[in-house]
Amino acid sequence: MIFTETKLKGVFIIDVKKLEDNRGFFGRSWCEKEADEHGLATRMVQSNISLNHKKGTLRGMHFQHPPFAENKLVRCTKGVVVDIIIDLRPESLTHKQWIAVELNSTSHRMLFVPEGFGHGFQTLEDNSELFYQVSQFYAPQHASGVRYNDPAFQITWPLPVTEISPSDSSWPDYRL
Repeated sequence: MIFTETKLKGVFIIDVKKLEDNRGFFGRSWCEKEADEHGLATRMVQSNISLNHKKGTLRGMHFQHPPFAENKLVRCTKGVVVDIIIDLRPESLTHKQWIAVELNSTSHRMLFVPEGFGHGFQTLEDNSELFYQVSQFYAPQHASGVRYNDPAFQITWPLPVTEISPSDSSWPDYRL
């Protein structure tokens, strides 16, 4: 696995180190030992799949409050998405900054999202699917989010939003 830390401390883009031959390739999509070496929390308790029918679908920006704050390892298994995360850690030097990473089914690229970040994505193709592992069980009473178009973050989404849930479009303005 190839770990590349982003400008947001603790956030890593993870690429599969491919061992290729005439059959194709073999590579690891997760290794607890390698993740530990990069200081990443490795206990993953739940895996989720998100299938999105329409190009332009937006999900996010989600997070869970402590004690159920979660780390996520996100991968696109079908189609193409732009995955965006926002640093919501008040003490961070990059507080309120965000990054966008394209994830697609052909590159096998993954994104490690640590606790304290809002997470969301937009599909760039119809029928895009994400698979992600999380370090905490879903706790609805601790689930929260920030609005995808909140002026506090000035996120530039690549496409007009074609589908979004009522809850994702109505989070209040971010305050801190």
